[in-house]
Amino acid sequence: MSKRILFATLASIVAGATAAAAQTVYPIDRAEILAGAKFDLKVEFPGSPAASTLKVTVDGRDAADVFGLQPTIVEKEDGHDLTAWWMRGVSLPTAGRPKIEASAGGKAATVTWDVWDTPKGRVAKNVILFIGDGLSVAHRTAARIMSKGLVEGRYGGELAIDDMPAMALISTAGTDSIVTDSANAMSAYTTGHKSCVNALGVYCAHNKNTLEHPKVETIGELVKRKTSMALGVVTNTEIEDATPAGVIAHTRKRSDYADIVKMFLEVKPDVIMGGGSPFFLPKSTPGSKRTDEFDAVKAFEEAGYTFVTTRTEMEKAAAEGKTKLLGLYNTGNVDGALDLKYLKKGTVAKFPDQPDVVEETRAAISALSKNPDGFFLMVESGRIDKYSHSLDPERAIFDTIMLDDAVKAAKEFAAGRNDTLIIVVGDHAHPVSIIGTYDDDRPGQTPREKLGVYAEAKVPNYGPVDAAGYPTNIDVSRRIALNFGTSPDTCFDAKPHLDGENVPAIAGATPKTFVENPKNCERPGAVHVTGNLPFDANSGVHSGDDVVLTAMGPGSELFRGHKPNTFVFRVMATALGLAN
Repeated sequence: MSKRILFATLASIVAGATAAAAQTVYPIDRAEILAGAKFDLKVEFPGSPAASTLKVTVDGRDAADVFGLQPTIVEKEDGHDLTAWWMRGVSLPTAGRPKIEASAGGKAATVTWDVWDTPKGRVAKNVILFIGDGLSVAHRTAARIMSKGLVEGRYGGELAIDDMPAMALISTAGTDSIVTDSANAMSAYTTGHKSCVNALGVYCAHNKNTLEHPKVETIGELVKRKTSMALGVVTNTEIEDATPAGVIAHTRKRSDYADIVKMFLEVKPDVIMGGGSPFFLPKSTPGSKRTDEFDAVKAFEEAGYTFVTTRTEMEKAAAEGKTKLLGLYNTGNVDGALDLKYLKKGTVAKFPDQPDVVEETRAAISALSKNPDGFFLMVESGRIDKYSHSLDPERAIFDTIMLDDAVKAAKEFAAGRNDTLIIVVGDHAHPVSIIGTYDDDRPGQTPREKLGVYAEAKVPNYGPVDAAGYPTNIDVSRRIALNFGTSPDTCFDAKPHLDGENVPAIAGATPKTFVENPKNCERPGAVHVTGNLPFDANSGVHSGDDVVLTAMGPGSELFRGHKPNTFVFRVMATALGLAN
């Protein structure tokens, strides 16, 4: 066969394969669906076949009969060469493995779902889900060294996040990538469905409108729709950011902050705390980031919420027995523990009375626990991730200690009750490792000369540690070498950034490129580090590593071995008996 004939043959095969592209069904194959939970069933038929030729069945029965609903059919949806077949807000009442077949014009696609049930009744009255955003094994280890001390290979105590009877490895990959972001990672925890990067509570279809992708019900919505429980969302990031938004939101684009605020209002968690106030303010208000005149603060107050903007106001509201709280403590992210407590950098001068995650957790539990039917609370220590992106190890470690103190507060609440499931897990990992100790007493000037490894990796001399577990001095001669496996071009001196969060890179002369921050290059002993990321990256990135989950309380015994991140939703829904 000549090369020309062979090429023509291959081209015809490829063209035929393209023309015969199968339908796409959402939820996707092997989706895990809680019995009774709502979801959107969508089929995208390529080639825009006529509506009269479409057929969708569930175990051989017409979908309209199964769900008691006529489909909506949209030809050339959003200008795409496809016909969209929709049933929104459907559910399946019983467990099983239904087979869904979508056919048109002689072509068919089949998916099988795992519809699962929960036992009657609840084993847990309360569930508290702690997310250490980006929390990796090295963060845990570094926090233990810094907070508890290490003598002759033994720690001076255990972290609250580690001192739990149940443990599992959790894998975090999404539908489109082996490395997740916080959006689809959190979405897996709160819906039990895998999704793609940047997506919250939806499957990623071809819709142009980011709010119109096929939705799946979140645990926040389930709690509000099916129980009388209270619901809380607490973070030190902007409240609209991916992890807190994942409790209630549905969007293909996690940056739809203005829309996410309205989604919070639709679901109405009883306690909402974090930063990000500009998206709650009407456009005409100075500093607002909305494009409309919607006043979300006013809307929440009209719905019975007490609005607070400082730690003092928050604690006063909690002491007065308020059960519906909206706390917005910063225009951006709430400052992390190192800046809040010791360095007074970041935005502390502008917002001097911000609560930390521990104080938020205590106030949230105080409000939510007044509900006789129990509560679901999500607490995020979100700046572990953000400080890891900015290659700022001390700040990331301090915020890990802050997470640990928040978990300790939750454990104190749960002590003796035997009705509260507490889960601690990272939503994804960062490529961080402890490789030794940076020791200023070693000869030389550069980080490589100051790094002690193996027998030269002496115990750090931080201290003294205060009652909350934070070392009161981090500018010491021996420091943990918590190194990051990814970076842009940067300059590095192995010293803590006492004047504010590290900015590893700045925009370069060429569009969409970044170069080392010259301020870092001026620091004594600094060396240039050639980045290993694409040139348009200005900070570190996530890794595809598994994360460690620890848990305690009723239902926690289900966590063992290795599990996908969707399993976290399964355990929480089972503990709360949320099926049907």
